Amino acid sequence: MIFEVQEGESIDDCLYRMKEEGYMPVKRTEKPIFEEKKIDGLLKYEPVKRKIVFEAKLVD
Repeated sequence: MIFEVQEGESIDDCLYRMKEEGYMPVKRTEKPIFEEKKIDGLLKYEPVKRKIVFEAKLVD
């Protein structure tokens, strides 16, 4: 099962949500989110936030 940290949600909140649904985190992945910005006529990509995703397994 995949759990994504939602906008306005802390990592602890996401982990608690996983626990409430009976899952345990196995792997954490972070992906940067970039935004295009035009500076001095050049197009540059700057990281503006990150997407955090947990891979989880069902606890027996």
